[in-house]
Amino acid sequence: MQKPRVYIDGYNLSLQQGTGVATYARNLSVALRELGAEVGVLYGGQSRTVSRNPLLREVAFFDAPLERRPRLKDIPRNILRTLALPFGEIATRVPVTGSVIREPLQNRLPHFDHIWNVKGLYDKQRLATKIAAGRIPIHFLEPPELMHWTFPLALRAMGAKNIYTLHDLVPLRLPYATLDNKRNYFRLLNHIAKHADHLVTISESSKKDIMSFFGVPEDRITVTYQAVDIPAALRNKPLHEVKNEVEGNFGIPFKGYFLYFGALEPRKNVTRMIEAHLASGVADPLVLVGKKVWRRKRDLRFLAQHDRLLSLLDKNVSGGPLARIVQLEYLTFPALVSLIRGAKAVLFPSLYEGFGLPALEAMTLGTPVLTSNTSSMPELVGDAALQIDPYDTQAMVDAIRALASDEALRGRLAEAGPARAEMFSVDRYHARLAALYGRFVKLPGD
Repeated sequence: MQKPRVYIDGYNLSLQQGTGVATYARNLSVALRELGAEVGVLYGGQSRTVSRNPLLREVAFFDAPLERRPRLKDIPRNILRTLALPFGEIATRVPVTGSVIREPLQNRLPHFDHIWNVKGLYDKQRLATKIAAGRIPIHFLEPPELMHWTFPLALRAMGAKNIYTLHDLVPLRLPYATLDNKRNYFRLLNHIAKHADHLVTISESSKKDIMSFFGVPEDRITVTYQAVDIPAALRNKPLHEVKNEVEGNFGIPFKGYFLYFGALEPRKNVTRMIEAHLASGVADPLVLVGKKVWRRKRDLRFLAQHDRLLSLLDKNVSGGPLARIVQLEYLTFPALVSLIRGAKAVLFPSLYEGFGLPALEAMTLGTPVLTSNTSSMPELVGDAALQIDPYDTQAMVDAIRALASDEALRGRLAEAGPARAEMFSVDRYHARLAALYGRFVKLPGD
């Protein structure tokens, strides 16, 4: 039986550092392989080399930046591009001969059977959202049967069914927490909602938002949730090795710290979390792992002021300062897994989440979780995490104190977490995807 041809976009996969949406796309590519599809990935790299020599085309693709933001000097060129947008773009297949060493890129590359590229495609689609509500047609020499856009993009594959994942409606639900142009964002999503062959989202909470904002019938949206796949070697690493890594690499006591990991941005509620941790008076430091993003100065000013003050008050056994806040911008995945396993609890009191992967990762690893009682978090964590009102600082203070002092509570959550996480296992995720894709293509085994 011939494999069904399913393509995804490489929009977020081109970013230098991973995001939740990039993780989603990579997991999707692996799931498609497991489901027996022929997987293509569409990039928007800046390669200028056009050659009949397959090796030169491959080298040029991996040499050029896979994505960049437009510059001022690009404005005249972009004006000319707008005239061509309605006619679409032609995707070029990138030869993958194996001559280019790709191992250093493995953490960014998805699974693929072949790669396609349209030079500057994602610059062009950003431009399209500013001038029109429609989507740029993409022409393939070998078009897919199904194109799964992993993000709401102003693009559509010709000769294929087009489905779009709308992860959440943060720019519309929390407009003050993002820098998106809300008018353009609404216009694009409204167009996609009306004209896409189908919509996909990652929680019932997001599905309700999409139905409410855009009047989409329930049967035109499929909830697939998400899954995490943590290698067994990391999940089952002996605890004494994890302890040595945490204490040796980071200088913090095993099971003696709280952990937050994710972007440092307003909707993640980082400032209120820091306030609650400091107000709780607990001795365990708070470790922040995340990339600094918009409005970070307010968060980090607050962090620095209190850290300088409280580090003078808190001394470790040897007499040196023990900071109440430890900030790490970026870690490898194995190091992050060890930090999660070594934490007393993970704090994730986000104001709004489409799904909440950090909470699922922590539950999978048996680490207690404190999270919000809003958006998708209750349907994700159920009774396997401590839930609080993310706007109530005192409730957060009380919950942090309870986690710090109540060993029985931590034990119950540590036991309940993995059982709850099984509801979002890789096998169940693949089954949900198979049901979705089976509506549009014939999968092996159907």
